[in-house]
Order: sequence, then structure tokens, then C-alpha cells
Amino acid sequence: MNVVIECRQADYRLNDGRALVTDLSFGVESGETLVLLGRSGSGKTTTLKLINRLLEPTAGEVLVEGRPTTAWDPIRLRRRIGYVIQEVGLLPHMTVERNVGLVPALEGWEPERVRSRVRELLALVGLEADQFAKRRPHELSGGQRQHVGVARALAADPPVLLMDEPFGALDPVTRAEMQREFRSLQQRLNKTIVFVTHDVREALLLATRIALLADGRLVALHSRRDFLHAPEPEVADFVSVLKSLDEELNL
Repeated sequence: MNVVIECRQADYRLNDGRALVTDLSFGVESGETLVLLGRSGSGKTTTLKLINRLLEPTAGEVLVEGRPTTAWDPIRLRRRIGYVIQEVGLLPHMTVERNVGLVPALEGWEPERVRSRVRELLALVGLEADQFAKRRPHELSGGQRQHVGVARALAADPPVLLMDEPFGALDPVTRAEMQREFRSLQQRLNKTIVFVTHDVREALLLATRIALLADGRLVALHSRRDFLHAPEPEVADFVSVLKSLDEELNL
């Protein structure tokens, strides 16, 4: 088993002593998609920020590739990790091409290599470079901006992707399309992914395993197949949402 990310009894507390996450312990294996599922305020985004050292644990430790995050140079660590957020975060004054090629350029890649990588990635996420490379973010639809955000996260070929509700702001049809494309992309690229959502259907569709957080604690960790039948009451609450919806649709 090759564990790429590991939390070992990790806590994160604010200066006033309030705990955002407590005693987190789990590992993420190479090539798997671990979905962090939970309600708002359960600690999902805090956990992502601990992984890429936007936050540092106040107790315990978080390791990436076997090294505590506190032993990494923060910039070097973050360039090993692609980060995709709901708001995308594209730089509005830059073209699509410059947004996608930003990290490779910062890494010192030759301009022609950057251009080639940008075209390759735009094709990978379903955007024609000749049509989209010179556009700016405001000229794109929400779904197109999200495609560009994924391409940018992949630009320097990081082994790890962190995705914080990346499809949450999209309309239902576009969201379903992005979910299908994400599954296809992951099968081709085999990245190690931690994916945050509060949508149990999305979790079941995309996950290798599902980690359920509640009040900053890990309350369940199961394979996608086992999650539907897991014994924890917190899991039952999420599964009941699926059953209620199915019953309403049958009516």
C-alpha cells in the first residue's frame, strides 16, 4: 500500500481554542479518490487546507509523500498539489492560456513547452485551444471556467489533486456533465485525489472511499460500496436522504 497523504491524530484549533477538526486519522492511497463528505462546518475544507499547508495542525501531524507538511517548503509542497475550488479562482486579467500555464511558467519551463502543455490540457478537458486559449475568464461560461480550473490544477502534472466542492456552483446539467468527465479523467490520469462535497450522490458517484466528517471529527470511512450499508447513525442520515428522494420520485 502506497499512502500518499496521511493524517495522524491531527487537530486544528483557532486562537480562541475552538476546534475546527479534532483527532483526524486517515490515509489516502496512490491513485484513489477519497471523498470528504459532510454538512457545512464539518471540517472538510479545513482538512484540505491542512494537506496543502494553508493551515498547520495544532496537534498531531499531516504527511504528504511521507513527510510532515511542516517539513516541506510551503511553495514547493503546493506546486506538488493541484487545487480546484468552487469559485475557480482564475486570474481575470490573464487569458485562458496564461492561467493554465502559470505554474509551469513559474517552474521555469521553456515558453514553447508551456504552450504545448496548455494545448494538451485544454484538449484533455474538452476545450479547443484555438477557440479558447486567448479568451479571458469573463468570456467563458461557468462550466467552461471550471474546465479551465481543472486544466490549471493539472498543468505541472502534480501527483495530488485537492478539489473543494468544484462543481457546487454549476447548474444541475453542467454539474452532471462535469462529474462524468471527472470520472473519465481520473481513469486516464490515475491521480491521488481528495474531493470535498456535501452531496451524498456526488460522493457515491466519484469516490473510491468516503470519509464522513461531523463536527470536525471523522465518524465513518468506507468504500463506496460499503457506505450505503454502514452502521454509523451519521451515515444513515445521509443515506436516508437518498431513500426519501427515491420514494418521492416513485410517488
